[in-house]
Amino acid sequence: MRLLPKLNQAFASATGYQVRRVVSAPTTPAKKAPAKSAPPKKRPDVPFRCPDDPEVDRLLRQPVFIMSPVRSGSTLLRMLLNAHPRLHAPHELHIRRLEVGFGSKLSQKAMSALDLERGDLEHLLWDRVLHRELTRSGKDFIVEKTPSNAFAYKRIAACWPDAKFVFLLRHPVSIARSWHEADPEKRTYDEAAADALRYMKAVENARKGLTGGHTIRYEQLTEDPEGQLRSLCTFLGIDFDASMLAYGERQDGDLVKGLGDWRDKIRTGRVQAGRELPKEDEIPEVLRPMCVSWGYAS
Repeated sequence: MRLLPKLNQAFASATGYQVRRVVSAPTTPAKKAPAKSAPPKKRPDVPFRCPDDPEVDRLLRQPVFIMSPVRSGSTLLRMLLNAHPRLHAPHELHIRRLEVGFGSKLSQKAMSALDLERGDLEHLLWDRVLHRELTRSGKDFIVEKTPSNAFAYKRIAACWPDAKFVFLLRHPVSIARSWHEADPEKRTYDEAAADALRYMKAVENARKGLTGGHTIRYEQLTEDPEGQLRSLCTFLGIDFDASMLAYGERQDGDLVKGLGDWRDKIRTGRVQAGRELPKEDEIPEVLRPMCVSWGYAS
């Protein structure tokens, strides 16, 4: 007879109780902290090149790209240009983020046999999207104004060797203030200045890296819209049209939140006076070199 039954028999006789083995409750495994999502991997640069035969590889002719930082008046400029009977300037299209992938090694091999690599295929896609949009408009030339295009100016110039580039500048402090005011809960003024500066540097790199472009300043555009638009039309090789100054009468209702400025000021349909230029002592050190470079400070 085992020991526990003997003890229980004696213990029960003396006390009326028995001894039982304690069974441990199953332990609940500690909850693991949710795994932190890994930061998105930066897409490796895709090799690109100019088309061997633009007449074969491109449908679009002489597209116009506005290279500008955020909050620099690019939506106003594109609305003015869109009112021209020959220019179609849609909302920001972000074509440089359109990517092509190979579904299999055989598809990659097949395209390579046609002398089409990934960069070439993406350029064909970009060209087709813009050409479709232009064809639907019934106009002659398309104008694209996505600010982030400045980060890919070399690739855009390679994709369309006949492209025309317009550089839109604005006082860097005014840009930073407007970028902060667009979403003050998302970014402080200092954060807005640092973020906007990335775009300014990209635009400046494009100005230096591309030849034959046309520079226009937001302050001059709001001060003398007709004079600035006449000069720009001359650069684009088209006649000035007075309907550009009354863009509100011909806007297509394509102001989309998140794809350019969509607020009340731009919806008035007419050019508004720009804000007062910042004073020298209002320029933060982080923006001073760009202010000097663009001629807004000495």
